[in-house]
Amino acid sequence: MMAAVITWPYQLFNRVRQSIAFLPCLLALIYFILGLIAVVPRVPASALPAILGHLDFKDPETARALLSTLIAGMISMVVFSFSMVMTVLSQAGGNFSHKLVFGLITESHHQRVLGHYLGTILFILILLMVPFEGNTPSLWRSLGGYLGVLMVIHCLGLFVYFIHNSSQSVQINAILQGLHKSTRESMQHLATLQQREHWRRYAHIDVPTNGHVIYGRQSGYVQYVQLETLARLAKEHGMVIHLNFMFGDYTVVGLPLFTIDTVDEPGEAFEDAVLETLIYVQGESVKDLYINGLTQLMEIAVKALSPGINDPGTARLCLHQLTELLCRRLTLAPSNAVTDEHGALRVSWKTHDFDSLLYRLFTPILHYGRDDISIMLALLKALKTLSLFADKETLAVIQAHADRVVETLETASKHTLDQHFIAQRMQAGEHRLKLPCDFSQAMPPTDAINVPGRE
Repeated sequence: MMAAVITWPYQLFNRVRQSIAFLPCLLALIYFILGLIAVVPRVPASALPAILGHLDFKDPETARALLSTLIAGMISMVVFSFSMVMTVLSQAGGNFSHKLVFGLITESHHQRVLGHYLGTILFILILLMVPFEGNTPSLWRSLGGYLGVLMVIHCLGLFVYFIHNSSQSVQINAILQGLHKSTRESMQHLATLQQREHWRRYAHIDVPTNGHVIYGRQSGYVQYVQLETLARLAKEHGMVIHLNFMFGDYTVVGLPLFTIDTVDEPGEAFEDAVLETLIYVQGESVKDLYINGLTQLMEIAVKALSPGINDPGTARLCLHQLTELLCRRLTLAPSNAVTDEHGALRVSWKTHDFDSLLYRLFTPILHYGRDDISIMLALLKALKTLSLFADKETLAVIQAHADRVVETLETASKHTLDQHFIAQRMQAGEHRLKLPCDFSQAMPPTDAINVPGRE
């Protein structure tokens, strides 16, 4: 209970910091403080440089009219810009994937623009609410009005930037490059973690069937687990902790999450400490889990192959990005255990092996694009590239997927022109796969095919 009380403020701060409203509220607070500085201090004109003396407003109605115009224009600009952006994002979600919409909205530069908008409105509102002293505003208050004008001019520049950046961010090339970059950075982060001294990879880990089980008390996506903290807890109590789930899985209350290899009962305090190492997120985040990025690329490809979208070019672009990322994955052997300084196993977890990853990425594209020969050839080309980076065991898995693609091509190609086109590309490019030399026994010789444009 004490540990929960101590960690509660930290968890609350993390939730607030990861919220969409964090940066806008922080910037609005800065503008609010500037507004108070503009109206609260009574700075005499004699304390300011003499060159600013001619900037004060002689008529208070002029200052009020200017500020009223500025705040009305700011509100109209905020409504226009964000209504247009939400329309663009909705179209992007319909064409590609709804998971991308939340990621585009939560980008930090979009939040900063919103914070400057809201802060400028708040600053001008403070100037309007606090009355002038005397018949005319002081020089200090007049300078505050001019500062409001500069803020609005700054927001006009942000408006142009926001519209340009938002329109560019929903283009398919920008979306795919962003996903590719985030996934690659997540892989690099994992590779950096695995360079730690006590991280290991075991071919097989025995999980006891009669060990103590810790059940989940919260539902959500487990993005990550503080493995180093778990290892210290296991060492202090002389036990081994096994994770019964994979990172990124959706867990529910009452699900057996941990199996503890121990003789003695750990106790409730230990269970609380173990469960506090879980890091939950809402939705699928690519930052700490590269598999989510690969899955989103696959989903964009499948969405592009749907009859409503019918965009095989986008699907091929996704396949190109997936090929490069999977080649990187072949050079990475994910760790699945943490040991102590004596080499004793302390924490183990499950990882996604390459064959299951390849199946979950390529099979949906094969299913929805089986009637498009260009998609099938793009899949075969991706498998050819992967075969150059695979070891003997992984090559057998890639060969099985290639055989399935070839079988699908044989079913889809009924015309001799299709068969000739496929046969020309079957052996093209560098690869280590065993592909048929003659694509179809029923296919006539090349010279016998009447190709348009050939004499």
